[in-house]
Amino acid sequence: MMDKLEIPMPESGMATTADEAIAIAKKIGYPVMVRPSYVLGGRGMEVVYDDESMREYMGAAVGVTPDRPILIDRFLNHALECEADAIADGEHAFVPAVMEHIELAGVHSGDSACIIPSVHISPENVEVIKDYTRRIAEQMHVKGLMNMQYAIENGKVFVLEANPRASRTVPLVSKVCDIRMVPLATDIATSSITGRPSPLKDLKERNIPYYGVKEAAFPFNMFPEVDPVLGPEMRSTGEVLGLSDSYGEAFFKAQEAVQSKLPLEGNVLISVNNKDKEEMISIARSLSQDGFTVYATSGNHAALEAAGVPSIKVKKLYEGRPNICDMITNGEFSLIINSPVGKKESVHDDSYLRKAAIKAKTPYITTVAAAKVTAEGIHYIKTNPQGEVRSLQELHSRISEK
Repeated sequence: MMDKLEIPMPESGMATTADEAIAIAKKIGYPVMVRPSYVLGGRGMEVVYDDESMREYMGAAVGVTPDRPILIDRFLNHALECEADAIADGEHAFVPAVMEHIELAGVHSGDSACIIPSVHISPENVEVIKDYTRRIAEQMHVKGLMNMQYAIENGKVFVLEANPRASRTVPLVSKVCDIRMVPLATDIATSSITGRPSPLKDLKERNIPYYGVKEAAFPFNMFPEVDPVLGPEMRSTGEVLGLSDSYGEAFFKAQEAVQSKLPLEGNVLISVNNKDKEEMISIARSLSQDGFTVYATSGNHAALEAAGVPSIKVKKLYEGRPNICDMITNGEFSLIINSPVGKKESVHDDSYLRKAAIKAKTPYITTVAAAKVTAEGIHYIKTNPQGEVRSLQELHSRISEK
């Protein structure tokens, strides 16, 4: 169908054996996203980087048959992920807003924080996403609600998946955009019984002059030995919504709602992998200027020093005492920013750092994208300490038609 509509999707294939999977992956090019074709919630979904890992994945896959193959897609590197919920009546569709994920592609949409309406997506790509969503809904003759997942790589919009059903984001979009999506969809679904006309003709595009940030709630405090790093398999058990004129403050509010309130002072630990070091510098600079004392592991410390950002060097677990784990356990950090190093960069497992943060109940961030918004939220609160409380009705009254 996507070929017919001339809508781009990542290159993909299906396999039932390791040899088939490797051949497809080599044709597409590593890394690839692999997943069973018969599960929900990203269960069993992984990013695979080489032949050896592909053989391990296929060897562990259960219930793979010609009718239930493994799906293989090109992994979109450093791509901005977004989604759109729509209401459709079988002939037309309406898209209230495009939601921008804070975490990049590779983190399950249910686990990623997201901003409604989008902030960093160009107006042209917002229109492309709305157009693709409408065309797909109309082609599929969807009646009711539909959710679309997209990724933007180098300015090009790719469709990741189309779900002709309600998504968990429907209540969030409804609340932020002041649109009653479920009653409208119910009206459409029951029109053959009630005889009521489609309500879509009365819906107009709107300007939303504030932001809503959805944040996922995780159960990691109940499982202290589980690495809380995010990935394509969904692990969240709930979600919250923060609202503000500033998306940074909305993110700050959402973090508070999931009982991970961001600090406004103290020590921040930075330990990120090599590919995140460049972006980490601006985050560390912002936090340092806002009064935080920055601590960093050796490689991060060297990068910060070279960029002129003051930091204090700390020891990793295998470098002697006192080390990071001791300092986290002693409550010496008010915030931890750590992106996983992974097997390719180090023989040492760094999951102990994230597990220690959970046990110490210290707020932690595991992606640079989320760290950027964290720094922005902290800066906004520090520079606007008075704050303002507005009712949902007052916010809705500021919405205008385009």
